[in-house]
Amino acid sequence: MDYKVPHQCPICKHEMHVTKLFCTHCFTTLEGEFHTCKFCKLPDDQLLFVETFLKCRGNIKEVEKELGISYPTVRSRLDSVIQSLSNERKE
Repeated sequence: MDYKVPHQCPICKHEMHVTKLFCTHCFTTLEGEFHTCKFCKLPDDQLLFVETFLKCRGNIKEVEKELGISYPTVRSRLDSVIQSLSNERKE
């Protein structure tokens, strides 16, 4: 079963780091400290929004139709994603 990479420790709530990668085809293992994508740290709802926004090429009317939400909601979600990504840069 595949799981989304956790980015926060379930015990102390500090940031988790990826330290091991494994190939299921040839069984190669890489160990070290690997950087993760800042988009991968977004919650699922924000990631879905970003994917939809990109698929619609930033056309807010298309995003409204695709997600069934209003213009103010699209703007609010976009602002929320921007805020999350801005916070990620500061960490």
